[in-house]
Amino acid sequence: MVPLSWYVAVACVLFTIGVIGVLACRRTIVILMAIELMLNAGNLLLVALAREFWSAQAQAIVLFVLAVAAAEVAVGLAIIVRMFELKGTLDIDEVNLMKW
Repeated sequence: MVPLSWYVAVACVLFTIGVIGVLACRRTIVILMAIELMLNAGNLLLVALAREFWSAQAQAIVLFVLAVAAAEVAVGLAIIVRMFELKGTLDIDEVNLMKW
């Protein structure tokens, strides 16, 4: 049996890698993948805690978070495709669609 502390450590490492990916990279695909990595780190921690404390509600929340993450990827990819069609680049610094 793997102890809970290992799951917590792996989830913290994954979340940290995701935060570094969001803050350091300027490419939209990498930022989207980093956000997904952070969501999966939270899911891993939630499932580990659900297993430790025998909570079926936490596992239901994980399924909901996975569904939201899938929708987020679909919307994010659609936005990225549209940005590339309009600007010809996916660099965050060069794309300023939200500015007046």
